[in-house]
Amino acid sequence: MRLTLRVWRQKNTGAEGAMSTYEVDGISADMSFLEMLDTLNEELILAGDDPVAFDHDCREGICGACSLVINGDAHGPERTTTCQLHMRSFQDGDTIDIEPWRAAAFPVVKDLVVDRSAFDRIIQAGGYISVPTGAAPEAHATPVPKPDADFAFEHAECIGCGACVAACPNGAAMLFTSAKVNHLGVLPQGAPERETRVLDMVAQMDSEGFGGCTLAGECATVCPKGIPLVSITSMNREWLRATRKSGKR
Repeated sequence: MRLTLRVWRQKNTGAEGAMSTYEVDGISADMSFLEMLDTLNEELILAGDDPVAFDHDCREGICGACSLVINGDAHGPERTTTCQLHMRSFQDGDTIDIEPWRAAAFPVVKDLVVDRSAFDRIIQAGGYISVPTGAAPEAHATPVPKPDADFAFEHAECIGCGACVAACPNGAAMLFTSAKVNHLGVLPQGAPERETRVLDMVAQMDSEGFGGCTLAGECATVCPKGIPLVSITSMNREWLRATRKSGKR
């Protein structure tokens, strides 16, 4: 395959960025999207040019590091992570636009790399439990109803990639935050901080400069792990309950 790539290049956070055009040839349909970018970078390095900076780690669809907007879609045309997107999803001769996440809370570090530490601070605000667990407990020591276990597991699948923020027309982080709140709050170990957790994590989310949620639904549409939109409404109920009880509303 021969492709035309229009890639966002930006030296650092304070610099002006622009799209640069590159031609790549000999791309196999079996390559992943990141392997295609590796091929581009090999050519740039051999030519003495600066390679394109992009985030990646496990390349197995687990870590969520590979954050790219491809032809206007977070992670590209398939509902998966960029590392699991293969070039068979494109055609010979295609022009592909590649950009970083676009959100005020995710400043560009260089080229396609953005700073997603705002997510880390949201988790730090409430992603802990005060119960001393010690070593791993016996599996049946704390009975958990299956519906609760399924609900927690569904939300624990969130990998924090940020696609929800990139796809949201408001740049909101509600799907990510709700996944973490719901995952931790429904299990017995997280019950002691259930109310303070949702208040603290939502407050931290708001302070990071994310946009407001209007339930547009784009976040759930692009989520590679299928976190449902109902996660947000569930967290909203938790937040209302906690604010009424604490009197902080």
